[in-house]
Amino acid sequence: MPIIRDDGFHADDLTATFVPSDEMPANGPLAVDVAPDADLAPLMDRLGDVTAIRVAFPSFADGRGFTIASQLRRAGYAGRLRAAGHVIADQYAMARRAGFDEVEIGDDLAARQPEAQWRARADWRAHSYQMRLRA
Repeated sequence: MPIIRDDGFHADDLTATFVPSDEMPANGPLAVDVAPDADLAPLMDRLGDVTAIRVAFPSFADGRGFTIASQLRRAGYAGRLRAAGHVIADQYAMARRAGFDEVEIGDDLAARQPEAQWRARADWRAHSYQMRLRA
């Protein structure tokens, strides 16, 4: 499964074991899987303990993950934030603007949408109307 960042495809270098957000242990550093319909309240109370968050995208048409990323960043989460699942290259800029650091996709999607298609969307700051309005 490739990990996509602004400079292209990478092997997964994250060695953490992810736990579902509704099964977080009482203490210690965490890597958390968040479902699109998860209650974020328990996670928000523990953001300081979380080293990585992976937000599930069950379908490219399901945009709830973008909202989750924005909420986490507004709450002060500064750790690694990954979108995982059915995110397509056309959504990469939106994912980065929402606060994701990277996207994890399956090998089958990587074969259909090769690295060049993702890299073509890597200049996500340049095409943001919000950034142009703030300038």
